[in-house]
Amino acid sequence: MNVDTGMVRELAELLAETGLTEIEVEDGNRKVRVSRGAVAAPMVAAPAIAAAPAPAAAPAPAAADATPAEAPASAADAVKSPMVGTVYLAPEPGAADFIKVGDSVKEGDTLVIVEAMKVMNPITAPASGTVKEILVANAQPVEFDQPLVVVA
Repeated sequence: MNVDTGMVRELAELLAETGLTEIEVEDGNRKVRVSRGAVAAPMVAAPAIAAAPAPAAAPAPAAADATPAEAPASAADAVKSPMVGTVYLAPEPGAADFIKVGDSVKEGDTLVIVEAMKVMNPITAPASGTVKEILVANAQPVEFDQPLVVVA
């Protein structure tokens, strides 16, 4: 395969301009993927640190053993981000959040918005249910496949 270094450079510049950590382009049977692994680590660490205090503060110290067991189960069932971006819990600043814990949602209802490259992408409920947990904060950076909301 002949590598088009110009295209690789353009993709790398696009990563730098947009703040993305990875981009993949497919053209016929050629596939080019450019990734900045060093940038991904801080972006992943920041949401984990921001999300950690809320679950730790809610349960009583005696329930500390139950918290780690619950977190992976809820994250596994969570609606996940389909892209890298910034998550917003409300349609605009000052407006009410789309959802609150305990709300009933129907399939297709907007749960949050993920902004990526100046485009607001609604993240919808895959099925009807009740909002069990919101795993992100407003205006928080999110990674691809990061758990956002648990609906059961």
